[in-house]
Amino acid sequence: MIHDSFCDNARLKANSSPRVPRPVDTSKYEPTQQPSVKEYQRKQLLERIGRDGSTVGAEIPDCITVQGEQLDLRTFVFEINRRETIPPGERERVETAKRNLRRERLERLEPIENNEVSYEEGETLAESIIGIDRALNALGQLEPVDLEAEAERQAAADNKRWTRFLKKALGNDDTTRRRR
Repeated sequence: MIHDSFCDNARLKANSSPRVPRPVDTSKYEPTQQPSVKEYQRKQLLERIGRDGSTVGAEIPDCITVQGEQLDLRTFVFEINRRETIPPGERERVETAKRNLRRERLERLEPIENNEVSYEEGETLAESIIGIDRALNALGQLEPVDLEAEAERQAAADNKRWTRFLKKALGNDDTTRRRR
């Protein structure tokens, strides 16, 4: 300690002349913009998002902001999947939701592709994109259920099979005459 105070006193005497303050470079203390993702990290994020099995085991987000509106995504998907048939009015609502989710997915993917986010932000965006993909897969598995149209198709197919059977049984089959 004695040595330190001696050094301090010597410095004070040496610097007792009036000093002109040097400008301090404050730029190194200012918050800097987050560095962008390294190229290999960006490629990893994009590969993870685009992987075929990326949605396996992924959770659908509880709530998500789509086109500026909050959407209880998990509840919506489970509510739609729980029903055996989807009425035409609900079908339109599902199609609109799917379009909006695809649009939101692209908007979230763009900053990663353009290297505009930090790695942590990219991870968060990748997780949300995978969750959106999971929801889109669940909604995409719904078959269009129009019971009347399906019944008409079945009846038309049954009539066609019945007519073909009767023609064969009665000998009025056009393909049989051509062979003789």
